[in-house]
Amino acid sequence: MRNINLTSLCTLASAFLALPANAQSTGVASQPEIHITADRVKTRINPRMYGLMTEEINFAYEGGLYGELIRNRSFKGEAGYAYQAEEPVYWNAVGAAELALDRNNKLNDALDLSLALTLKSASPEQPAGIRNGGYWGIGLKPDTSYTVSFYAKAEGEIGPLLASLVKAGGASLVSGKVDGVGRDWKKFQITLRTGSELVPSKDNVFTLTASRPGKLWLQQVSVFGPTYKNRPNGLRPDLMELMAGLKPKFLRFPGGNYVEGDTFGQRFEWKKTIGDPAQRPGHRSPWNYWSTDGMGMLEFLLWCEDLGMEPLLDVFAGYALNGERLSSEEDLAPFVQEALDQIEYIIGGADTKWGAQRARDGHPEPFKMSHVEIGNEDVFDKSGSYDKRFSIFHKAIKARYPQLTLISTMAASATPSQRPEMIDDHTYAWGEAQMYEHLTDYDKRPRTDPKVFVGEWATHQGWPMPNMRAAIADAAYLASLERNADVVQMAAYAPLLANLSRVSGHSRDRSLQWATNLIGYDALKSYGTPSYYVQTMFSSHLGDVVLESSGRDIPNWTSDNGKTFPALHWVVTRKDEAGKPGRIQIKFASRAATDQPVRVKLTGVNKLAPTAQLTVMSSANPDAANSLDEPTRVAPKTQPLKGIAREFTLTLPAYSVGVLEIETR
Repeated sequence: MRNINLTSLCTLASAFLALPANAQSTGVASQPEIHITADRVKTRINPRMYGLMTEEINFAYEGGLYGELIRNRSFKGEAGYAYQAEEPVYWNAVGAAELALDRNNKLNDALDLSLALTLKSASPEQPAGIRNGGYWGIGLKPDTSYTVSFYAKAEGEIGPLLASLVKAGGASLVSGKVDGVGRDWKKFQITLRTGSELVPSKDNVFTLTASRPGKLWLQQVSVFGPTYKNRPNGLRPDLMELMAGLKPKFLRFPGGNYVEGDTFGQRFEWKKTIGDPAQRPGHRSPWNYWSTDGMGMLEFLLWCEDLGMEPLLDVFAGYALNGERLSSEEDLAPFVQEALDQIEYIIGGADTKWGAQRARDGHPEPFKMSHVEIGNEDVFDKSGSYDKRFSIFHKAIKARYPQLTLISTMAASATPSQRPEMIDDHTYAWGEAQMYEHLTDYDKRPRTDPKVFVGEWATHQGWPMPNMRAAIADAAYLASLERNADVVQMAAYAPLLANLSRVSGHSRDRSLQWATNLIGYDALKSYGTPSYYVQTMFSSHLGDVVLESSGRDIPNWTSDNGKTFPALHWVVTRKDEAGKPGRIQIKFASRAATDQPVRVKLTGVNKLAPTAQLTVMSSANPDAANSLDEPTRVAPKTQPLKGIAREFTLTLPAYSVGVLEIETR
């Protein structure tokens, strides 16, 4: 028997050693015990177990992942859902300029209005034009290039325009002149580079001004900073790097509610989101703000490619959030064809109609995709139409793409006309105690039922983002999913992204519509929550098989509502490598309020390496959370752990989540 104390892991840098024999605890009959039968495999784990779920909520794309820094670049945003407003939102006049939306001078049929500026007076000393503050500020960093582009035309000789990045108080940081604005629409582009002396900040605005009076029309006014892998029209690098740390294997997109829209006319119409961003009309998202659709079909697919994920496409299936629905085969036919075309755009060869379009858009090679979901949360369709809708879509997609696994958004009992191969379960727990009630959901599930994709789940504990209590409950839930990997094939936390610039106040000016998310950010900074780090620990230590294990004398804790739950949860997996015996992984979540000694017994194994690798995250304060100013207040640490044997005792820190990796020989 060895004793290994983990309590000081977060503060000690040295490796842990086994206590000498005369220091071992005695008289601990009630000490918790985990018995691992290392030669008995319970089930295999899907190598694509963990992925990402995404939708346009909390300014996840606009003002988030999508690299555009200007808010309402097309002037079609919130002020003109029904094109009734006369002035553009999020734009202000500079100097003696009058702003108005002009529906008679459109750039094209997609961007079917423009911003008209009447510059009553303007001079080099007192220029006139427009100002945009971005998404609660424009984040700027030193020695960084920013690409400004816009379409413009003018009456008469308006002269050069000055594009500037400016402190909110008025001091210019960097600017550049653009010449050649004439009577016809023309695209202009200029690169602005900040100096090395610039202090990173977000209290900045963009201005575009003239030094002569006149009349000017603008459209698609854009500013991009650096993008991940330098892709044009690309994605924000720091958020991509945080997501890369999750090691995701799939991306469910474009929603969520975003795929449906509040109405049929506000659904994600993928054909309007491809090609030149200046030819994308945009649409209202169901979370009450405007989407430019700059984040379109190809951008989603390139997101997958850049992070090594497989697309998991969610197709519109004839139901909108306001209750609109279609259920006859004739009425659904255009939408079925839309879904078939969408799949062809993703996996079709360049010799197909939509595969050829993808090639023209810049990606000749097809993407790999194995799963398609039909609809989203159709449990809210109380008419019962999903049975027929699912059957119609299933039949058409399977006829053309029999290799695809098709996912239902409801239980198999809700679609008697067509048994699904997989169903999408959503599990949101409103408080940690409720999540603990879900830990046996899949233990009890009949093994003859369809396989499960847990497409959305989270523990809501902490404001505005999850705290350590939530993270421990999340870890316990993931352990239950892995333990039932014969049923649960894939899982994705939701929502993924949240702009935290303004989390309270009037709903029309909040950046946050849904509290408790995985990654938070503002215009300048970003961070992962404790729940984010739980995901990194589980996805980075994904085993190939689940091993049999059992517990004894597991302590309990009592929630505020008086319910009692086990204070320790775990799952044991093994990672197999060619020519090697395998690596045993013990993942644990301890809700105990004090340090907890746990006796570990391994049988069915010949020899163990004496040193293991331990990753653990803990906090003496279970309400602790990360923030923009303290991004790693709660985060895991990894180091070697010596003294491993067939029997040893670990002392788990209070409120902790961890993974212990033991090499077998």
